[in-house]
Amino acid sequence: MKFANMQATSYNDKVVRQFAIMTVVWGVVGMLVGVIIAAQLAWPELNFGISWLSYGRLRPLHTNAVIFAFGGCGLFAAAYYVVQRTCNVRLISDKLAAFTFWGWQLVIVLAAISLPLGFTQGKEYAELEWPIDILIALVWVAFAVVFFGTVGTRKVRHIYVANWFFGAFIIAVALLHIVNAAALPVGMMKSYSAYAGVQDAMVQWWYGHNAVGFFLTAGFLGMMYYFIPKQAERPVYSYRLSIVHFWALIFTYMWAGPHHLHYTALPDWTQSIGMVFSLILLAPAGAAMDQRHHDLVGRLAQTA
Repeated sequence: MKFANMQATSYNDKVVRQFAIMTVVWGVVGMLVGVIIAAQLAWPELNFGISWLSYGRLRPLHTNAVIFAFGGCGLFAAAYYVVQRTCNVRLISDKLAAFTFWGWQLVIVLAAISLPLGFTQGKEYAELEWPIDILIALVWVAFAVVFFGTVGTRKVRHIYVANWFFGAFIIAVALLHIVNAAALPVGMMKSYSAYAGVQDAMVQWWYGHNAVGFFLTAGFLGMMYYFIPKQAERPVYSYRLSIVHFWALIFTYMWAGPHHLHYTALPDWTQSIGMVFSLILLAPAGAAMDQRHHDLVGRLAQTA
């Protein structure tokens, strides 16, 4: 990727390095917990009769650590790295960026303490109790301010496609988390969902499915659209295809959550929508594969 008339800019790479280091640290921790609970499936006595080492408490710790600690730190690092270089400006606020780093680490530590102790809302990927949910929302809003504020001060007229994916990931995760986390607190570490019955299930799997769709897909596609062309030393194969890919993914993924609730009390028409949009997701998946195939094949042809 080449941008004309770009002057040398002093980037904030301190926060990028901090998140990158913690990506490795939390990756090791999260996957180690995964090995422990996998071993417990074969040898249940490995919990040593201690409740906070039981499978039921360590399993959500493992998923949260791998998705939000390991994956989250990697996404923060990549978003901050890419947005500065594609916009040719420094992050809009070093202090706010530092807050997102320390705030996110605090969220992770609180999760590592509360989940083994049994404090949970019992929702997949959304187990953390209401005080931690509020902290997550504050950190995420700060992340949005830093990212979109940086895009807004860019020296490059064009917004590179990787930033479209990072931007969608940030907005969607904020929406998903805030709506799904709505709850009535009844104690310092106890709350009840604002929704009931099948509505609660629908909102939860709208969140749970799109946590994968936006946190674990859109954000990492932002990485893909920057780092693969950069490593291949070639421009994106088809910029038009990348925009088609973006809108196809963003529109269809949001509607596919009901496929987690087939043959339940959820209305049949809602289940059908989830099934249909899950099939339509073949379109953005195919676009992504085609894009990467041509990027890598083009690089191989260039070096042959």
